[in-house]
Amino acid sequence: MSDNILEVCNLKVNIEDKEILHGIDLNIGKGETHVLMGPNGAGKSTLGYALMGSPRYTITEGKIVFNGEEIQGLSADKIAKKGMFLSFQNPIEVPGITLFNFIRSSVEQRTGQRVKFFEFRDQMNKAMQVLDMDPAYAQRDLNVGFSGGEKKKAEILQLLMLRPSFAILDETDSGLDVDAVRTVSKGIEEYNKTIGGALLIITHSTKILESLDVDKTHVLVSGRIVAGAGSELVDEINKNGFEKYIKAEQA
Repeated sequence: MSDNILEVCNLKVNIEDKEILHGIDLNIGKGETHVLMGPNGAGKSTLGYALMGSPRYTITEGKIVFNGEEIQGLSADKIAKKGMFLSFQNPIEVPGITLFNFIRSSVEQRTGQRVKFFEFRDQMNKAMQVLDMDPAYAQRDLNVGFSGGEKKKAEILQLLMLRPSFAILDETDSGLDVDAVRTVSKGIEEYNKTIGGALLIITHSTKILESLDVDKTHVLVSGRIVAGAGSELVDEINKNGFEKYIKAEQA
């Protein structure tokens, strides 16, 4: 049996009639942390949404194997129940449902079991403490009036409570100040320590990676993965940027 939690083979993805991803191959082992970097418009978020089954993205070729099962073509809710999680780059506001009730309902849907109110409340309070979140946010409508940093913390709170086996974090650090990045990183560390799931971190910045052990780094340019190496590739990109990869793809 494969030690990979995710295997992506020759994945091609369209938005309407335009092909955005041109044959992606990607293997992520159980418990590993992978980083996906690349210039704007490279297709990084498209890959995340395609893996998660977003109906906006059409898989025209290739396959996605998650925990030994092909999942391309499944709806996002079914993929989530199987243990995959996607954080949003720009979390939306949802008036009328509190953060507490949203996460509680999501956990019940994920596990198929009823959640005991007081036990769940205590677990959520502990997770909020890790993220330096005011407990009062639990009773506020989901993301309504939240700052950018609080929205990102709410995403990581969902990660800790849902306990997925594989999480895709899409630009979780974008728009955050240094302190907020540090707090979000602390939440990701907690996920690694207590849950031990695999991670695919999509990012432009590398500050969020400073406290994490990165197993592999991938560079995506114009819908193709053009380079892959260990954590040393992050340092090389920090120093030199993506120019050489863009030029090589255009040649």
